[in-house]
Amino acid sequence: MKLARCLDIQGRTRWVHPTGSSNGLAYTGSDLFAGLRPSDEEIQVANWLAPIQPAVIYGVGLNYRAHALETGAEPPENPVLFMKPTTAVADPGQPILLPAACDHGPEVDYEAELAVIIGTTAHNVGIDRALDHVLGYTCANDISARRWQKHAGGGQWIRGKSFDTFCPLGPVLVTADEIRDPQVLAIGSALNGQVMQSSNTADMIFSVAELIAFISRDTTLLPGTVILTGTPEGVGFARKPPVFLADGDIIEVSIGGIGSLSNPVRDA
Repeated sequence: MKLARCLDIQGRTRWVHPTGSSNGLAYTGSDLFAGLRPSDEEIQVANWLAPIQPAVIYGVGLNYRAHALETGAEPPENPVLFMKPTTAVADPGQPILLPAACDHGPEVDYEAELAVIIGTTAHNVGIDRALDHVLGYTCANDISARRWQKHAGGGQWIRGKSFDTFCPLGPVLVTADEIRDPQVLAIGSALNGQVMQSSNTADMIFSVAELIAFISRDTTLLPGTVILTGTPEGVGFARKPPVFLADGDIIEVSIGGIGSLSNPVRDA
C-alpha cells in the first residue's frame, strides 16, 4: 500500500491513499502499526504531513561507495551512526529553514536518502530476518549544516544534523510488501530542477538488512523507529565549487517506487 498522512479540511489527521494533489481515499483505523483498512471515502486534503511521527531517528553516514570516494574517506568497516531529534522532521512542502546559527556563510547541504520505518520491535535480529521488521519506506532529506557538523559541533555530527526542519520525510510511506528488495531503487535529488544526485541503492556499503541487524544489536528498535540509510554522491559540499542551499531554492528527493519529496528553502 501507499499511505499518506494529512490534515483534512476539517483539521483532522487522516491516513489516505493519495489520488491527486489535494485528495485521497481514506483508510479506516488510527493506528498505523495495528493496521489500516482501505475505504471508498474520499478526503479533501488541506495539508500533507510527514508519513510517520518517528519514535527515534538514526542516521547513517558514508554508506554509499561513490559518496565515500567523493569525500576522500575510506569506506567504513562498520556503519557510521548518528541521531537526529524528532523535532527535525519536516512535512512535504514545508520550508527547510536556514538557521540563523549558520552565521559564517552558506553551509546547509542536501542529502537524498531512503528512510526505513521499523514496524515491529527489533532486538538482536539477524540479517536474514531483519527485513521482516520493516513496515515500509519513504523519501528523506538529511539536511546538514556542514560547519556545525565538522568543526563547530565538538567532534559530533549531531548538532549539524539537528536543526528544526532538517529531516523532511514523505510524501508517502510505501509498505514493505511493495518493495521486496530495497537494494535496487533509483535515488537522486534535484536543486531548482537541476539533477544533483543520481544513483541506486545498490551502491550502499551496508544494506538495509545489515543496518537493521547492526543497530539492533543489544539495542531495542521500537515501532516507529526511522533509519536514514545514507546518501549517494553529488552532495553540495563535495562539488567544485561547493553548492549550498539558499533562500528561494527548491530541493527535491526522488526514489524509485516511492515518489518525490519537494521542499522550498527559506531563511529562518
